[in-house]
Order: sequence, then C-alpha cells, then structure tokens
Amino acid sequence: MVPEFLIQIVDFISQPWPWYVAGPMIALIMFILLFFGREFGISANFRVMCAADGAGDYADFFKFDWASQGWNLMVALGAMFGGYLAATYFTPVDGQVAHVSQAAITDLQALGFEFEAGKVPLIPDFYRWEALFTLQGFMVIVVGGFLVGFGARYAGGCTSGHAISGMSALQFGSLVAVIGFFLGGLTMVHLIFPLLF
Repeated sequence: MVPEFLIQIVDFISQPWPWYVAGPMIALIMFILLFFGREFGISANFRVMCAADGAGDYADFFKFDWASQGWNLMVALGAMFGGYLAATYFTPVDGQVAHVSQAAITDLQALGFEFEAGKVPLIPDFYRWEALFTLQGFMVIVVGGFLVGFGARYAGGCTSGHAISGMSALQFGSLVAVIGFFLGGLTMVHLIFPLLF
C-alpha cells in the first residue's frame, strides 16, 4: 500500500505548472549557466557525440574539446529520462497529457489527423517503415528531418539554444534565428501542411 503523503506528492508534481512557476525556473537555470559561462542547446549534442566517436578524423568541424561539453550531453540525457519518468509516473490526474486548443483540433481533423482527448494528434501510418515510401511520409520524415538538422547547424543552434540561451544572453543573432523559426513554422502550418495532407 502506497502511503497517502506519497500520493499527494505525486499529485502535486503531476499537475500542470503555470507560467509564473515554470518561467522563473527556466530563468534561474539560464542565470546559473550564464554565470558559469555556459550556453545551453540540444542540437550541439549531436556534434559532441560525433566528435566523441572520432568524427574529428574525417572533418575539422568535429575537432574540438568534446569532453568540455559533457555537461550539455547530460542535460539532454536528463531531459530524455525525465520525460520518461514524467510520462510513466507523473501523468496528470485527469489524463490530459497534451492540451490542444479546439481550433487546432478542428483544423487537424479537417486534414485527416486522428485525435483523442489528452493525447498528441497523430497519423499512425507515420510510425511505420512503410511511411518512408509515401510522398507524405518522405516529405515529413526525410525532408523535414534534413531541414531541421541542416537549419539547426546553419543557424548555429536549435530552438532551445537560440530562444532560451541565446536570447537570455541578449544575442542579436539569436533574435534573428527565433524570428526565422517562427516564420518557418507559420509557413509550414498554413501553406505546406495543407498541401501535403
């Protein structure tokens, strides 16, 4: 039998956290990173992993002190395991994992997406290998994946690196990158998505 106080703690952690709690927590982490001269970003970990695996023997881009970036790799691993723990043990009491607006649900259903309350909208066919051999699957998985990876490297960082870390450090290049991310997202949702689906 699980003690009542543990159930109360899990229920407290599992509730949706408002912006005035999450925002200051993110700001605190950014302050700590800036204080210690660190810059946060998830996509940088791909370069770290390639360098650790010896890619520096083949390309100068990977010749750097990758061990000094181990902390960032630990952040990425922590996000992965934290997401697993949250999904497995800290699911909200009402079961609502994804909070999607009714307008978004209506638009997605009009494009053929299935949707169940509290779950992420999806097309199950995209989670099979056969999807790679359809035009929609190829465009979303292969072309989209390439553009995300290429864009993150070309922009010198990903959305988390620029929007959270770069803008916290008042870097103008990060502001330009974030504006580009939003314009790309709006273009995808309003112009390309309806053409694909």
